Amino acid sequence: MALDIKICGLKTDAAMAAALAGGASHVGFIFFAKSPRYVEPAEAGRLREAARGKAMAVAVTVDAGDAFLDEIVAKMQPDMLQLHGAETPERVAEVKARYGLPVMKALPLSEAADLERMKPFIGIADRFLFDAKPPNGSELPG
Repeated sequence: MALDIKICGLKTDAAMAAALAGGASHVGFIFFAKSPRYVEPAEAGRLREAARGKAMAVAVTVDAGDAFLDEIVAKMQPDMLQLHGAETPERVAEVKARYGLPVMKALPLSEAADLERMKPFIGIADRFLFDAKPPNGSELPG
């Protein structure tokens, strides 16, 4: 069985080269200003060029509005969008329709019952990513 491996938070040429050399199938760029791994859309676009034909480039966003998503898609040209916030199934469907890109929906988990949150997204999101549930009051989603 082949695995998909996504390395996220890439900000430098060296990090991109290491991710690709290590066999990453997906490389992720964080577009959440509060994250220390945040990268500007134009810089992500420059970095993602090294991945063309080698790995899928993923734009990771948190409750991003259409204007910011427009900028990311125009400047980075991602292969996939990852929605890592409190987006509803309706919002996921809107984003897919607007950009014509596959969408990965991230969901926070801390116990088995949290998997129930996935059900409304089945048939809408193309992929799921399960992340640790952040502590109460955290400014970072995972």
